[in-house]
Amino acid sequence: MNPFEVKTRPADSLYMDWPKLYPKAYDKNETDPYTKTRIILMNGTEYEAVWFSHQFHRHCENNDLRRELAVLRRVEQQQQKRIACLKPIDETLLETTIGYEQLAVDLTAILAQREPDPYAVQVMNLALLEDFDHLYRYANLLEMEHGIHAERLVGEYTEIMPGRPTIAEHRDPRDSVRRALCFKTSAPISRLNAAIITAAEQQTMNYYMNQCAFYGSEQGRKLYQEIAMIEEQHVTQYGALLDPACTWLENLLNHEYTECYLYYSCYEDETDDKVKKIWEQHFEQEVAHLHHAARLLQTYEGKDWYQVIPDGEFPQLLKFSPQKEYVRKVLKKTVCNTALLEDPAVPVSELPRDAAFFSYQATVNTKPETVPSHAVIEAEIAAAGQDYRFEEKTHPIEELRSRTADNTTLAR
Repeated sequence: MNPFEVKTRPADSLYMDWPKLYPKAYDKNETDPYTKTRIILMNGTEYEAVWFSHQFHRHCENNDLRRELAVLRRVEQQQQKRIACLKPIDETLLETTIGYEQLAVDLTAILAQREPDPYAVQVMNLALLEDFDHLYRYANLLEMEHGIHAERLVGEYTEIMPGRPTIAEHRDPRDSVRRALCFKTSAPISRLNAAIITAAEQQTMNYYMNQCAFYGSEQGRKLYQEIAMIEEQHVTQYGALLDPACTWLENLLNHEYTECYLYYSCYEDETDDKVKKIWEQHFEQEVAHLHHAARLLQTYEGKDWYQVIPDGEFPQLLKFSPQKEYVRKVLKKTVCNTALLEDPAVPVSELPRDAAFFSYQATVNTKPETVPSHAVIEAEIAAAGQDYRFEEKTHPIEELRSRTADNTTLAR
């Protein structure tokens, strides 16, 4: 599939009316968990498109070009609103959060395994174990406060057990900056991976930032607050992978191409017929946006699309599937890793004694018992006698096997 070769209509002929903008929501008890993760992914992808367009608009002096951006942005906004309303009213904030973390875990694992750049793989593996731990922390809050087992929400596709303990994830902000990829020399799949994971993690960060204050318990508010800070680190590191040498219009083309790729992937992977139809319609809209962006690139920079995206053919499509063994492998090999400046794979034991990691940890985690991610597990253990997990076999890390004590020293 090459979206540059697909026939399309003008972008300003694709606006939707109100009935079309408000689809029937999915059934939270019947819908496949991976349909939910695709919805979260595309919600985040549209948010990224809208936010990028606003930033472009604010840094552009040409009002004719800004009007063209406004046309594209209006449709992107409609798409985002439509996707967001697929979430049902009766799905709670915390139930939705389980979907966010399942997406973070399985998406990151899928992208890491198809990523040809070893450095980018290390970057993804660092965050993978942290999102995996977040799923465990939120699942314990869900069981403790609502009596719901998260294994049902994830369809048993994803295990739920400790990853790198969240208390150990807090790093000096300077250690979240990574080395940028060069899009002109990177593999097409690398460029897509960087764009996809940045948008997905940004959506999670924004969700937690905005929903934290609306959660119904003090313990929950504190947990969202803490994990939102880790998502800030993740968005910083993933955003750093994006090529800063790209012009605004080159970035616009890359954004639209990524959206085309994702909608086509979702369409091919989707099992819900009603949602599948939405992915198909949005793909048709994004093809129009892509062609529009290509014309703007030619008009304002004198470049053809293939100078930015040499091969328009989609690489391997994104397909969701369980990633349990890969997560276990990464856990076993890298659970004690942290980051040091651009290096995302440094064992904590090899950090210099004066590393900023230790001083930052000492500042934010003054007393482990007050750290929300730890307090949630201790509260669940006190109430139920043990933590909540969904493990299909013994945990690969001995220090994380205890069901009656939360480890606060590993990787610190």
